[in-house]
Amino acid sequence: MKLKQYVFLLSLLLFCSPFVKAQDFALKSNLLYDATATINIGAEVGLSSRWTLDVSGNFNGWTMSHERRWKHWMLQPEARYWFCQRFGGHFLGMEAHGGQFNVGGLNNSIHFLGTHVSRLSDERFQGWFVGGGVTYGYAWMLGRHWNLEAEIGLGYSYTRYDTYQCAGCGKKTEEDRHHNYYGPTKAALSLVYIF
Repeated sequence: MKLKQYVFLLSLLLFCSPFVKAQDFALKSNLLYDATATINIGAEVGLSSRWTLDVSGNFNGWTMSHERRWKHWMLQPEARYWFCQRFGGHFLGMEAHGGQFNVGGLNNSIHFLGTHVSRLSDERFQGWFVGGGVTYGYAWMLGRHWNLEAEIGLGYSYTRYDTYQCAGCGKKTEEDRHHNYYGPTKAALSLVYIF
């Protein structure tokens, strides 16, 4: 999905928001993504007394100093079941995710759940991913319209990518590789405004 299509879908959700009833619709921003300069927004709509549909997206198109890259976009829809009432308390969810990335030049020595993130120090990876998982979260009601929401998710991601010799160069060293990842797929600490 291209950025223009994402912006169109998000605009459509925002345009429809005046037509929903109170406590049926929420807009949110993930503060963890904000901390990494990743533009993000989420929208959640009530489907019944205990079910909601949450759709979030994020975009980071910046090239950092010293040719470091953390460019990506991602879309993440999620169906949620609330144990007490929607938009408050404990919830479980089923999420899907997909997007594209262009990452490299990030100096580190991390080996995490079979993923050698340390390769990002000397190489650049460009490709796409898709997957899904289960989530658990809790929403604290701060006021009539404001919530603070924490969420963690575990699942699977399938990744296809090409590898390049360095973060700033175009010499391809590996083509059409894939990786199966099992582990954390979502982490959020979101500020939520409920209509």
